[in-house]
Amino acid sequence: MKLLIENMTCGGCARGVTATIHEIDPNAKVDIDLATKVVSVESTESIDKITNALAEDGFPAKSQ
Repeated sequence: MKLLIENMTCGGCARGVTATIHEIDPNAKVDIDLATKVVSVESTESIDKITNALAEDGFPAKSQ
């Protein structure tokens, strides 16, 4: 899945996004492109569960 996180602006944000996703699925593969603000996630969890957790942590995401 690909997610756009518009308010992800720095490395600290990227680490926070990665940590949030890994709390839901420790085995998730997370690839972040800060320039485009796109996060690619390979996970067995649903996109809804991941986007809800990200929103709760201050990183609202839109599906790409």
